Order: sequence, then C-alpha cells, then structure tokens
Amino acid sequence: MAAMKLHTSATLDIYSAETQTEMERPLIPGGISAGFPSPALDFIDLSIDLNRHLVKHPSATFYGRVKGYSMKDEGIDDGDLLVIDRSVEPADGKIAVCYIDGEFTVKKIRLEKDVCWLMPANDNYEPIRVTSENELLIWGVVTHVIKSF
Repeated sequence: MAAMKLHTSATLDIYSAETQTEMERPLIPGGISAGFPSPALDFIDLSIDLNRHLVKHPSATFYGRVKGYSMKDEGIDDGDLLVIDRSVEPADGKIAVCYIDGEFTVKKIRLEKDVCWLMPANDNYEPIRVTSENELLIWGVVTHVIKSF
C-alpha cells in the first residue's frame, strides 16, 4: 500500500506513512568524515532500515511536504519532507504541525504564562498569538526533516 495524500494546502501536504515495507540501506560504520577524508570502504556489511529508524509509532506517523519558507532558520525549507508523530506530546520549544483556524502550518510552539505562540523561524513572518478566539489543534510534532539537495 502506497502513501496516500490526506490533505493539501498552501503551506503543507500531508501523507499517510507506509511502514509495512522494509527499507534497508547500507550504513557506513563509524559515520562519514566532514573534515579530512576517511579511507574508502570496499565492503559495507551494516545496514539500516529507515522505517524503523524514522518511524517510532507507525499508526501515529504521517509525512508532510513543506510549502514555503516560514521555518527556514530552523533548517526547514520549501520542499522538505517532515516526519510527523501524532503520539508525541506537544511542548514548549517543539516544532509542530498546527491546525489553526482551518489551516495547517508548521511552527515552533512557545508557551508563556497564559498564552501560546506559534513562532516562525524567519523574520519575514509574524508570530501567531493564539487567543480564545482561535481554533487551535496541535496536530503532531515534527520528529525528523528529510532534505533533498
């Protein structure tokens, strides 16, 4: 069963997570040097299953494709794929997919005494102050960002 598109908007497309298949890929033991080059490895015998590594709660995990630049200073760019876990408890400082006033958005949660803010990570966007007049649902917490270069 392939991932299914569940929602599309100007800021985010949300997909179901397909975790039934195995996604084992070669893993370079000891990591990859970002400084001086390491000797080439002729044979890699370790592997990693990306489903098991990225998805901790399969029935509560979804993917979201980012549209826009409001979170660029957190390293989340237009076109990035988010792994979203709905079973993770939202908390101050977490990046979350929020459903506010009928629209999805990705923002950092900031909790202050008696007020919740949805914070962008780009000075060109204004923070969203959540009041009693807003309809807010913290839909899920972002656990991973998958980038394409």
